[in-house]
Amino acid sequence: VQLQASGGGLVQAGDSLRLSCAASESGFRDYAVGWFRQAPGKGQEFVAAINWSSGESYYAGSLKGRVTISRETSKNTVYLQMNSLQPEDTAVYYCGANPRGIVQDHAASYIYWGQGTLVTVSS
Repeated sequence: VQLQASGGGLVQAGDSLRLSCAASESGFRDYAVGWFRQAPGKGQEFVAAINWSSGESYYAGSLKGRVTISRETSKNTVYLQMNSLQPEDTAVYYCGANPRGIVQDHAASYIYWGQGTLVTVSS
């Protein structure tokens, strides 16, 4: 499956943003789809994941309450809604797909990746 991440941009602190991760025609099937981010000079960080079939979701503890992951089956798309954005949320956000369908925070389990979308939050 090929993934296309989009929706990033420059926003101000306190704003909201919705990122999209669209799958190719083959769709997500029963995969798990996860969002990760990488801030400048830092390692990859798990944000949230969802099972495409069941809708089961899992969030990073530090972000729970500010982000919501969801799916729209008619569009083969997974969304990441982010609220109350802060400068420390500035990062490249990537979506990945895990064919085993397990919602988890281990990036190595996600085999297919999109190209990333940059989110910049100004103070």
